[in-house]
Amino acid sequence: MTTYLTVAGDATAEVEDRGSRFLCTLRRVTDEDAARDLVALLRREHWDARHHCSAFVLGPDGALQRSSDDGEPAGTAGAPMLEVLKGAGVSDVAAVVSRWFGGTLLGAGGLVRAYGDAVRAALAEAGTLRRSRLTELALDLDHADAGRVEGELRSRGVRVLDVAHDARVRLLLAAPPGEVDRLDELVAAATAGQGLLERVGERWVDVS
Repeated sequence: MTTYLTVAGDATAEVEDRGSRFLCTLRRVTDEDAARDLVALLRREHWDARHHCSAFVLGPDGALQRSSDDGEPAGTAGAPMLEVLKGAGVSDVAAVVSRWFGGTLLGAGGLVRAYGDAVRAALAEAGTLRRSRLTELALDLDHADAGRVEGELRSRGVRVLDVAHDARVRLLLAAPPGEVDRLDELVAAATAGQGLLERVGERWVDVS
């Protein structure tokens, strides 16, 4: 797994059905604790809502999936919310739908539709972006050359993750594994063959 989709930002969206309000809060999260913390936060914030149903998908491969009906009839809330997230192909995301009861029973079909629609609306509001696993490489340069080399690399589309100034300037660069050789060539051209890339690890990076 070298790339996956997640949400581009946080979002909220609300749908209404026969007086019942369904407010979906969508957040990008990095682990299960963060997802559960979001549920707890919304319970406090929307204390007057009858239900706070949730679904989340975690990991580059979306392997960790959880959902909760929070008192709604089994399978009418958390499961359809999770299906919407899975259908959108997103991961590292949590959706919580807070429901205020409007006095009219919606039936199983109505609940499934309303909870799913709330998540779909929030996803449309948030948008998506792609994350890729990139190779991190360090390049040490003299201060006199660093600005020029950095500018030249950026102009060639090289991703610069960080710049650290010490006795020398260290550029932390990133490239897809299949493009490391090309980056070597660009660095050689920009430094007249004097620059030496050092592989320092891998990182998931938002790329688009």
